[in-house]
Amino acid sequence: MLPGRLPYSISAAAALTFACGLAVTIVLFAAISQLEYDKMSLSLQQRAGARVAAIEQGLDDAVEVLTTTNQLFSAIVPVTRQQFHDFTTPLLQRHPFIQAFNFHRRVPHAGRAALEAELRTIVPGYRMLEMHDGAMLPAPERPTYLVVDYLEPMQGNLPAFGLNVRPDGLLAGALEQAVTGNLTVATSLLKLAQGQGQEKGFVILRPVYRHGVPLDTPMQRRAAVIGDTAAVIRARELVQKILSGAELLDDPQLEISVYAGPAADAATRIFQHGAVAEEDLARGWHKLPRWLHFAYHSHYDSGFAAAGRSWHVRVVAHPRPFLADHLGSLFTLVTGLLFSLLTAAFVQSLTQRSRRVQLLVEQRTADLKRSNELLSEDVRARQRTERALQESEKRFRRLLALSSDWYWEQDANFCFTHITSGFADKSNMPLERFIGATRWDHNPEMRNARWGKQHIATLQAHLPFFHLEYAMEDRDGKLRWFSINGEPLFDDLGDFKGYRGTGSEITERKLAEQQIQHIAHHDVLTGLPNRGLLRDRLAQAMALARRKNRALWVLLIDLDRFKFVNDSLGHKAGDLLLKTIAARLQASLRDSDTVARLSGDEFVAILCEQPGEVLSQAVVQRIMDAVAQPVLLDGKEFFVTCSIGVAVYDIARFDAPGDVTLNGETQNLIEQADIAMYSAKKQGRNSIKFYTKAMNQATLERLRIETALRNALEREQFVLHYQPQLDLGSGRIVGVEALLRWRHPELGMVAPHRFIALAEDTGLIVPIGAWVMRQACAQMQAWHAAGLGPLRLAVNLSARQFNEPNLVASIAEVLAETGLAPACLELELTESLFMHDVALAVSQLHDMKALGVQLSIDDFGTGYSSFAYLRTFPIDVLKIDRSFVGDVASDADDAAIVVSIIALAHNLKLRVVAEGVETAEQLDYLRRHGCDEAQGFYFSHPLPAQEVELLLRGEAAG
Repeated sequence: MLPGRLPYSISAAAALTFACGLAVTIVLFAAISQLEYDKMSLSLQQRAGARVAAIEQGLDDAVEVLTTTNQLFSAIVPVTRQQFHDFTTPLLQRHPFIQAFNFHRRVPHAGRAALEAELRTIVPGYRMLEMHDGAMLPAPERPTYLVVDYLEPMQGNLPAFGLNVRPDGLLAGALEQAVTGNLTVATSLLKLAQGQGQEKGFVILRPVYRHGVPLDTPMQRRAAVIGDTAAVIRARELVQKILSGAELLDDPQLEISVYAGPAADAATRIFQHGAVAEEDLARGWHKLPRWLHFAYHSHYDSGFAAAGRSWHVRVVAHPRPFLADHLGSLFTLVTGLLFSLLTAAFVQSLTQRSRRVQLLVEQRTADLKRSNELLSEDVRARQRTERALQESEKRFRRLLALSSDWYWEQDANFCFTHITSGFADKSNMPLERFIGATRWDHNPEMRNARWGKQHIATLQAHLPFFHLEYAMEDRDGKLRWFSINGEPLFDDLGDFKGYRGTGSEITERKLAEQQIQHIAHHDVLTGLPNRGLLRDRLAQAMALARRKNRALWVLLIDLDRFKFVNDSLGHKAGDLLLKTIAARLQASLRDSDTVARLSGDEFVAILCEQPGEVLSQAVVQRIMDAVAQPVLLDGKEFFVTCSIGVAVYDIARFDAPGDVTLNGETQNLIEQADIAMYSAKKQGRNSIKFYTKAMNQATLERLRIETALRNALEREQFVLHYQPQLDLGSGRIVGVEALLRWRHPELGMVAPHRFIALAEDTGLIVPIGAWVMRQACAQMQAWHAAGLGPLRLAVNLSARQFNEPNLVASIAEVLAETGLAPACLELELTESLFMHDVALAVSQLHDMKALGVQLSIDDFGTGYSSFAYLRTFPIDVLKIDRSFVGDVASDADDAAIVVSIIALAHNLKLRVVAEGVETAEQLDYLRRHGCDEAQGFYFSHPLPAQEVELLLRGEAAG
């Protein structure tokens, strides 16, 4: 039973339920109320529209009545007063809102006296009057008058008879509007002369014209007007009659206001009906909060045009009790509130029930907790009784903590007394073999090895040991590794009783460690020692050579065509080639020698002199012969040669022992072998070179040149010289070849052969070549601008420049910036540029040709000359190499080659230029056999730009 009732409180679930229901109820109430207001607005619009239409129709009828009256003056000439009376009397009876019908006659001042005399026969004592500010005053003398001549009915309207209305302005303005538009026009509101009090009305008038005159234009009508017919309307009575006649004034819920203007302005209001009293508006049940009105519009405004004026009607709905039009929304609101309250009450009851159940569970939980405490006390009592058992199990738990794969025990003499069966399973050795024996009985090397002696000493000192690792062969002769842990045993008196411990078989782990060690010091692809192990073995070999006073050679072996294999067959074939070469190198060396892979396609061999065996070049040649054997790759035979650099270890240079010095010597030996290998590469590959000091000096010179070359461009150390090219027919200079020179502040004028090849290797030739192109084009354009003749400029392109992807774009940019005509630029190319990818070379040449430049093959005949290239490539010029020109006058072979080149070029429509012309005999031979142009020292050395310009000016003056 629960101790009492729960305290009552509203739950969050009930409050949320009521809030949700209330929100939905409000939304529904608002939506339905909006529909009700829409219905009210539509009803107001329909009722107001009927009243606006009636008023508009009534005004149109008044206009029609006046139009009919005006037609009397068009049909009868002249119209008598009696005829006017007879015609308007029935109209007045039919339309009581018309105060009077008028005929305003236009009278000049000369006819004023006659008119006054005529009107006095009708109204004795008549004199012409005008209305000013509501008062009747005698009309002053004016050029013309607009007089009320005919007036019906006279009764009640007599004050307006004979009135001069022109100065009023309203009638005059309306008449002008009617004449201009030829239509019927109403005036704005005015006080009626025949009215009572402040009653207002308006006049509808239409012009009367002289018969038989044209009325097509406003000017013609203005000249023909003799007056107008008018109907004086009592405004309020007009609207009253229209609405009452249509039974539209009996709706007590509407307030109707009519305005003689385009807006609801109190000054122009002519009619108001059904206004609500202020005390009714003040009642509380009419005043609803604005948020309950929603989008309801309680008034309706409409405007229309009639009689040439704008009219405005406002219909206002009177306030109604909210309940009268909103039963549906109120019903929804009340029903929603009740439903929300009932639902919230239901949720509250469920929540209260859940809380009662929870309280009951908590009470039962407390009872169970007290029961558990009693049980815990019983458990503690049992634990005290079992403590002795736990103490006895402590030894077993300690053994479990030490155990791994098997457990063992030894006596005081270190002989095994017990070994669990796990040892036999893991070691593949019988247990009987070890019981009664010591560990070193089966491992004799323990007595002599350092680690074994230390272990025996530990046992004799009765100390624990951990992770003792050793190897033994199992019954199959397989080497197995073990890890042993042990601790000494003592009795209660402290006397030593033996050892106990655990053992594990760790063969797989040791093999993995050995494999990791091998990977860390060997090349993954070839299995040869890597750079780290190479240095270690080289240091050991050098130490041995010094100790034994023996010779030591270090060989750096580099494959000559490895890149070709990689590029043509792919990296998979390249890897196979490297493994094959590695195997051949190992097979060609002795077991005492070391061969390692340094990087890529470079290998290092260490050759140590053995007793009775002297190192010689034959040993190195044997290595070259082994490498040069054909290799089968992808079903094809490949012949790969190598270049070998040899560094000999000079024992006399070894100053003092020590790792630092030894490490420095190993690095020096490898570097020396590398320098020798590069020297072998320069000699044409597939050769052997022994390191000499001269090689090192050449390397230092190369390094010095390379370092200075990298800064030469930005320090503006390059200059251009130009060698003239002469036309052999006219003897005049027709072009120049731009030649690069390097003026170094310390090295002086560096010859091109010392740095051009180095610039090619380092890639610096690309920015240098771009500078040459820009400078030479700018200089040539300057000569053209100075009027020094239409010269051609020849500029050499290197292989690295030719392979640049943006070469054509950069040439076009230089031509555009300098303004040099493309036809004046001749690009000189060597045949070796085309050998790697002929298709790409053809595409590149055609792109350059599209710029409009000329293309020349330099040093023709010294490279891979092919007629197919001359036919395929868009070439303009062939340049005969100086090697053929030098002996052309004395060597028949060179002469035949030169004549053949000239004939070939002319047959292909190419121009021929001979280089290296240095004697008159050479010049005479070339001229006789039809060579087009020549250049060489016989004409001029390469000159600076200033001297070339003087030469050109002198030729122009001559």
